[in-house]
Amino acid sequence: MARLSRRIFLQVSGAAALVPGAAETAQGPALPAPAAAPAPSGPAAGDMYLFFNAPEAAFIEAAVQRLIPPDEVGPSALEAGVPGYLDKQIHGAWGAGERLYRAGPWQPGLPTQGYQLPFTPAELFRTALRGIREDLQKNGRPAFEQMDGAQQDEYLTLLQTTQRDLAGVPSDVFFESLLGMTIEGYFCDPVYGGNRDMAAWRMIGFPGAYAAFYDLVDRHGVAFAATPRSLSEQAG
Repeated sequence: MARLSRRIFLQVSGAAALVPGAAETAQGPALPAPAAAPAPSGPAAGDMYLFFNAPEAAFIEAAVQRLIPPDEVGPSALEAGVPGYLDKQIHGAWGAGERLYRAGPWQPGLPTQGYQLPFTPAELFRTALRGIREDLQKNGRPAFEQMDGAQQDEYLTLLQTTQRDLAGVPSDVFFESLLGMTIEGYFCDPVYGGNRDMAAWRMIGFPGAYAAFYDLVDRHGVAFAATPRSLSEQAG
């Protein structure tokens, strides 16, 4: 997975909403987006997690740091608190599959048929992360978080471009789910656990959750330069 500039990453991630991704295989595309419930800011590296155990958190922190690395334009996904976003969403009702059809039958589906695996989001992540540890151990490789950056990119590319079996989860489905949630956590309202200090919004010039612009409607041709605002600041 070649390192891309942040500008190119933003262009590609925006296009991903319009073009079917690599996860649209015989098993269907990645999991639908979480119906997130508001939550406090997510943990930084090394903090307590609600869902991820220590080995899982170590992989997630290292992986999101490679998916959105830091540069002179903005923070990395790890610095923006993305692992906390993932942890809270997977720990909650979305992770439990609250809105997923769970009665089967579980058969390979077409790309147009959506997610077809029997796992809830929480089960998918837990199973795939276990499968990754087993895969690396079987091939005599160190834990993902112990690899250097080039090795981590190589392994993430392998997950993205193949249907490697991760204890029953196709690796491309897991990768697209991880990538999608990383992008969501990076740009979400901080009330959901990611985008710490609204750094991603500041980076792209997004104002956030202003309830009204009544005092500005007659100011034509004037740039809106107010500080970004989170949903948590909309008291009452």
